Amino acid sequence: MKMIEDVRSVFKRDPAARNVFEILTCYSGVQAVIIYRFTHFLWKCKLYWLARFISTFARWITGIEIHPGAVIGRRFFIDHGMGVVIGETAEIGDDCMMYHGVTLGGTTWDKVKRHPTLKDGVIIGAGAKILGPITLGENVRVGSNSVVVKSIEDNCTVVGIPGRIVNKKINLDDKFDMYAASTSGSASDPTIQAVNSIVEHLADIDKQLEKVSKVIDNGENSTAIKEPDSIENN
Repeated sequence: MKMIEDVRSVFKRDPAARNVFEILTCYSGVQAVIIYRFTHFLWKCKLYWLARFISTFARWITGIEIHPGAVIGRRFFIDHGMGVVIGETAEIGDDCMMYHGVTLGGTTWDKVKRHPTLKDGVIIGAGAKILGPITLGENVRVGSNSVVVKSIEDNCTVVGIPGRIVNKKINLDDKFDMYAASTSGSASDPTIQAVNSIVEHLADIDKQLEKVSKVIDNGENSTAIKEPDSIENN
């Protein structure tokens, strides 16, 4: 049963979890997912208003908004949870995880597929926004506060606004920092490298200007000393 798997998956992802009772009563992310499972069943039975009403109630008590029309796979976990929004046409694969403030949002008002698709094993850091009918491939990692508006291939790490790929072949055993990007992502970010290069170049220009300024000052001082001698000789 999916709800049982959802609860059990918490023990693998949160070292603070101690027992099932604590998870069921204190984890808003788990509560929101359990209620979503029920409302999604109602949605498939075409009880649309009832499904929306219950999901709205769940948002009041958990701070998490999951549209009952969204499709969510097995062992899904929302850690902390407050402020998460998952739209109607979003699709989430198995073993995915996200942190607080994440939005799976749409970019059009048309009644079409307008929300993201997350394949298996995706992890989305706190505050990230995934917008539009794009696809994040398997095991994609999205850094905190990133904004992703284009599809991402499997096994990539994405950071920034707009989201940029900083690691194309991640090792699943590597630590992923949900509040940043990864243990090695920033070092290979081409934008950061470009900015650092500009800063170094400006520092070098400042040094050169300082040397030129000293030469000019020395020249003016020597001229001021020689002028009185020339006047006396005349």
